[in-house]
Amino acid sequence: MKLYRAKIPFIAKEIVDRLATDGDIEVVSANREEAEKDLAAIMDEYRRRDMELRERVREYMSNRNIPYSEFGRTRKRIAEQMGHPMGDDVERFLARQFIENLLISPNIEEVYEEDQVMHRKVMEVLRTHDVDEREIREEAMSKIKNVQEGTVDYEIALQNAVKAEKKKRGLI
Repeated sequence: MKLYRAKIPFIAKEIVDRLATDGDIEVVSANREEAEKDLAAIMDEYRRRDMELRERVREYMSNRNIPYSEFGRTRKRIAEQMGHPMGDDVERFLARQFIENLLISPNIEEVYEEDQVMHRKVMEVLRTHDVDEREIREEAMSKIKNVQEGTVDYEIALQNAVKAEKKKRGLI
């Protein structure tokens, strides 16, 4: 799961709404916005650590002259060292963090439901906000068929088309 900054407030609001509507948590109207901000802060911290991971990987690969083709393996190794979740683990990590926060937050009046039930609901919300990066890339590629593949111009056009597609979808 890739977490986009533009989606964070929507995810936080939807999680609080879903749990409150289902009667899993009780949150006073005056504290609702703060409860959403608590969840958004967790996602912002995850994004900050993800950026830190990327920077460490770039630096590590640059210092050791490791080819870009090794980026994925290097990223995975460094993420494990940092204890930073990747892939499908991101959703589970965020769900656990959200539930722990809900249990101790001064903005939540009461938690009525068991952790596993809330975990399942939070995971459902997170999955609805998961973005299919491959689909975005394919859509972008279909828009630049007039540029020869494998050239620098193609890479630049693809980058711009991906950015435009993400903007169209409200991700950036």
